[in-house]
Order: sequence, then C-alpha cells, then structure tokens
Amino acid sequence: MTETQGVSPGEEIVVLRWRYVARSVPAARRELRRTLERWEWDAVADVAALLLSELLTNAVRHARVPGREIETRFSRVGRVLRIEVHDASETRPLMGLPEEGAGGGRGLPLVDSLAAGWGIGDRRGPGKVVWAEVVAEGDPGR
Repeated sequence: MTETQGVSPGEEIVVLRWRYVARSVPAARRELRRTLERWEWDAVADVAALLLSELLTNAVRHARVPGREIETRFSRVGRVLRIEVHDASETRPLMGLPEEGAGGGRGLPLVDSLAAGWGIGDRRGPGKVVWAEVVAEGDPGR
C-alpha cells in the first residue's frame, strides 16, 4: 500500500507497507529511489537507499511479528530526508561492533557513519520506529 500525504507546506510523506520477507528490501529501495526522483532529490539517493536497506533488513531479520507488516515512511522537510522503518516488535536493535569474520552486525555502525542523525523511538501501537536522516547539501535536486 502506498499513501502520500502532505502534512504542511514543503513536507511530503510516503508510507508503504511490506511483508517480512527478504525481497521487500530491494522493492523498498526501488520505491525510495522513485520517490527521490519525483522529488528531484537524486543527489542523496545512494546514501538514502543504503540507509533504508540496513534499517529494513534489520526489521525483516529480527523484528518478525506474525500477522503484522513493516511500514516505511519517507519524508522531506526543507533539506532533510527522513527514512523511518516501523515494526510491531518491542525488541530494540543494539549497535555493537561485530567480531572479525562475523557475517553480520555492521548495519547500525554503517547507519551511524552515513546518517546525519538516527535513532529508535516508540510508535503509536505496538513496536518501535527506527529512523535515519540525510541532509542534502545546497539544492537536493542537483
């Protein structure tokens, strides 16, 4: 499901819902890139797609709740792009450094290094929201 809302002048939110399956991650990246293209925010597309991939992959792998879906929200205000991943699990991700040779555990350190800001918060209803922000330099459409 896609829902586009105008919250206030200069702000737009795209809301999408996904199943807890690995193929949701590339599908969500495609939708984010389409949204950024429509907004003429191509300059942040690569970083934004990587941030979304990491956050959504964590939810798909670790936050499965039977009968529920994951929700993504892409919003822009001014020069800030905010990417949110909502899930119904109460388990909060922990950022740690993976052991050498580990097959995972690098997602949140990567998010921390690429995002202008990120965090974990409560949401209406069960679960949590994990978010990351990208600040576009100058005119984000260039």
